[in-house]
Amino acid sequence: MSKERVSRRQFLSYTLTGVGGFMAAGMLMPMVRFAVDPVLKAEAGGDFIPTPKKVSEITKEPVRVDFKFKQKDAWYESEVTETAWVYKDDNGKIIALSPVCKHLGCTVNWNTDKEHPDQFFCPCHYGRYTKDGTNVPNTPPLAPLDVYPYKEKDGYLYLGKAKPRKEA
Repeated sequence: MSKERVSRRQFLSYTLTGVGGFMAAGMLMPMVRFAVDPVLKAEAGGDFIPTPKKVSEITKEPVRVDFKFKQKDAWYESEVTETAWVYKDDNGKIIALSPVCKHLGCTVNWNTDKEHPDQFFCPCHYGRYTKDGTNVPNTPPLAPLDVYPYKEKDGYLYLGKAKPRKEA
């Protein structure tokens, strides 16, 4: 036996410190893992999302194209539906516009305002955009509609993430 004896007070102090340390580690580990795990997980995914629209079917009249993709937010995976207004300009170039109004985020529709035909119209605050997505002066929107980058693959339209457009 050792000549040095541990008092009851020291024994309780060591025991409670050890138990408290294990409990603290048990509470902190999930928090650390929650913060670090999604950062370390590599996710394979492309920049362009396929749409059901064939490029050969796109005309000069804007049409609504809905497309879906899976979105993963940490551990939660969901299917998201996005929309684009797609048409070909006079040069045959495809234009894909976001339907989100730049005023307060409402959804714009094509050719729904009888007073202003052939324009995108936001019913929330009467915002208007020309066919190319430029905001009409003296209406609520302060910027043009965002534009989707696009590419064609196997005859179908693929859209990237909508990007803000500089005013002309």
